[in-house]
Amino acid sequence: MKYTALALALLTMTLEAGAAPDREAEPGFGERPGESSVAVDANRVGQVAGVIEDADGRRRAVMYAQGRVTELGTLGGSDSYTTAINASGVVTGSAQNAEGRWRAFIYTPGQGMRGLDTLGGNSSHGLAINQLGQVAGHADVANGDFHAMVFDGAQMRDLGTLGGKTSYATSINNSGQVVGTAQNAQGYRRAFLYQPGEGIVELPSLGGRVSSAAAINDAGVIAGTAETADRRMHAFVYDGKTMIDLGAKIGHGTNTYATGINAAGHVVGSVTAQGFAPLTFVYREGKISVHPREAGLYLTNKINDSGLVVGAKFSGQRLQAFGVDEVAPVKETSPWDWAVRAVLLAAAGFMLVKMQRRASASMFPSGSVRVVSHNFVR
Repeated sequence: MKYTALALALLTMTLEAGAAPDREAEPGFGERPGESSVAVDANRVGQVAGVIEDADGRRRAVMYAQGRVTELGTLGGSDSYTTAINASGVVTGSAQNAEGRWRAFIYTPGQGMRGLDTLGGNSSHGLAINQLGQVAGHADVANGDFHAMVFDGAQMRDLGTLGGKTSYATSINNSGQVVGTAQNAQGYRRAFLYQPGEGIVELPSLGGRVSSAAAINDAGVIAGTAETADRRMHAFVYDGKTMIDLGAKIGHGTNTYATGINAAGHVVGSVTAQGFAPLTFVYREGKISVHPREAGLYLTNKINDSGLVVGAKFSGQRLQAFGVDEVAPVKETSPWDWAVRAVLLAAAGFMLVKMQRRASASMFPSGSVRVVSHNFVR
């Protein structure tokens, strides 16, 4: 049986506890009954950063490495959580200090947790880390707003906004390029790219009002989510020249959200349809696929360079950390999946009818038929 790195971690914990393993590894980080867990990121060797939350909502940052789960502690307060891990197993996230203030942190195995400063306000949050140990995220400024920031190992840099009040960074590559989301002068949040020494620039849109960038790889390829002209949310991938609408490849009537990208440019995220639980999607080699419910994740976070997709499954009344392979296994389709496919097929049929109507309308002489453009595909 082939297990992903995270599933192997969970299987190892089962064996160490003396229990006979099931055919499939149990989800979770070995948390206590009533607690939930989420895997937020994984590196190429299968080290995983995550979080455990108890019944009272208290969060504890954790890391899986070399067959064991380690709780990372706090900065003197009660709570902490992780958000990213680099190839060397260095983790970032945020933890409360003794005053109850949130501070971005860097956790290095063998050295422990180091708290970072703010941009003049009360708190900071680390959301991404590269191989150089540079951290991107956001921090409060003196007036109480928050701005995207980069900590380069010595100082914290304010990346500014797109003319509005707030911004936050979500990913940083090994060249120091940063992506995230910033308010513009009209108050809309838009995806941005920061180039060292050049400042931030707004990324192209999909015709809607808002957008956000979730991840960037070392080739500078960006994954994110943007509103379309018809007010849907669609995942996208942008290589600096071409904007690819991934949501349009799945179908009308769904929303898609990109959450991660790896070195090969494979993008992961979630597909949602009204009345259905989220499904995991993977975009690779120009094609997009949706994992069946049993083979995917309820919460999809990141993909590592080995093709491990991490997040959480929904078990009973709680989330439990888990990882799946980017290539979904061929399994018998459940009624739930048939229902989702029916929605997508109906949407495809709807689009086909509209295209046929448009083609028919174009056959009539100008002025003989009034065509209302907003009834047709743009």
